[in-house]
Amino acid sequence: VVPQPAILKPKPLWSGKQILSMCIPRGIFLQRLDGSLLSPKDSGMLIVNGEIMFGVVNKATVGASAGGLIHTVMREKGPTVCAQLFGNIQKVVNYWLLHNGFSIGIGDAIADSATMKTITETIAVAKEKVQEVIIDAQNNLLEAEPGMTVRESFEQKVSKLLNEARDSAGKSAETSLKDSNNVKQMVTAGSKGSYINISQMSACVGQQIVEGKRINFGFADRSLPHFTKDDYSAESKGFVENSYLRGLTPQEFFFHAMAGREGLIDTAVKTAET
Repeated sequence: VVPQPAILKPKPLWSGKQILSMCIPRGIFLQRLDGSLLSPKDSGMLIVNGEIMFGVVNKATVGASAGGLIHTVMREKGPTVCAQLFGNIQKVVNYWLLHNGFSIGIGDAIADSATMKTITETIAVAKEKVQEVIIDAQNNLLEAEPGMTVRESFEQKVSKLLNEARDSAGKSAETSLKDSNNVKQMVTAGSKGSYINISQMSACVGQQIVEGKRINFGFADRSLPHFTKDDYSAESKGFVENSYLRGLTPQEFFFHAMAGREGLIDTAVKTAET
C-alpha cells in the first residue's frame, strides 16, 4: 500500500524515509538513540510500527549488530519475513544507486586552504617541539620517566608529540569536510573507511612504525644515506608529514613502504600460525 506522500504541494513527493519504511514489516518497534542527549544531526533511529520516524540507516541499524533492525525482525517475525526484508532493502538501494550512483573522487579528499594552513602550522609546531626535546636530550636535561631509561623516555615524548599533531591535523581536516562529502558519508554510514583514512588522505599520514618503534638506524648511525649521522629528528625517523593527497617525498615513501612491508609479512605469518 502506497502511503500518503510527505509533501503534497507543489507536487506529491515521498521522502526517503517513507520509501524505506515500506520495506519494514508492520509491528516492528525500534529505538536507538545517539550518544549525545540533544543531537543536532538526524542520528540514532526510531521505528514505530514499521515506520521510520527519524534517524539514519547506518551499520549500527542494519548491520550484523545485536538489537539492530535485522535482529529485531528475525526475532519478532521469523526467518521468512526477515529474508523478504533483505530483498526489499536490496531492491530499494539498488534502484537508488542505479539512478543516482555513488562514487568518491580526489575532490572529496581536498580540505579548504584555511584548514590546510592550520594543518601545516600544527605539524610545524610539533616538529619544533620535537627539536627542543632533542636539544634537551643532547644537553642531558631530560628526566627519565618512572620505569624507563632516558632513551625510552625520549622516544615516548617524541612519539606523543607527533601523534598528537597527527590527530589534531586529522580532526581539522575531518571538520572542514562538508556532511555531503562522499568519503565522510561512507565513514558515517559505516559502509567502508574510517576517520583515520580521512586524516591520512587529507591532512598527514603520520609516524611509520617498524617493530613497534620509529624507523631504526640501519647503517652508520642513520636511517638513510640522505640524512646526517645521529639525526633523531621526526623526518629522519619516519614521520610522514605529507598527506596522500599532497604526495610523499622519496624518504617518506621508503619509510612508508617499510612499515607496509612489515604489515604484509605479519599477515602472512599469522595465517600460517593459525
